Amino acid sequence: MLIQLTEEQGAGLQNGIEMPPRVSGPDGRPVLVLLKAESYERFKALFEEVPISNEERRFQLEQFGKRAGWDDPAMDIYDDLDPRRRT
Repeated sequence: MLIQLTEEQGAGLQNGIEMPPRVSGPDGRPVLVLLKAESYERFKALFEEVPISNEERRFQLEQFGKRAGWDDPAMDIYDDLDPRRRT
């Protein structure tokens, strides 16, 4: 189901400070958080009822790390600072 916001609601979201924006349900309680679809797709496995396997979790974490730039060679300096790697 796709719900279309009014222009006034869209403008309110654009001008809001809180991210992600929270919206009230019909009874007035803040019960919903709006996320961009791409953000939801990245994290939806965390919300599924059927837990993912450890292998799937490792793969997802690896992908998240790559998108965050953790595989950048400039980040290798942090490996040298890891006390677990000192000999």
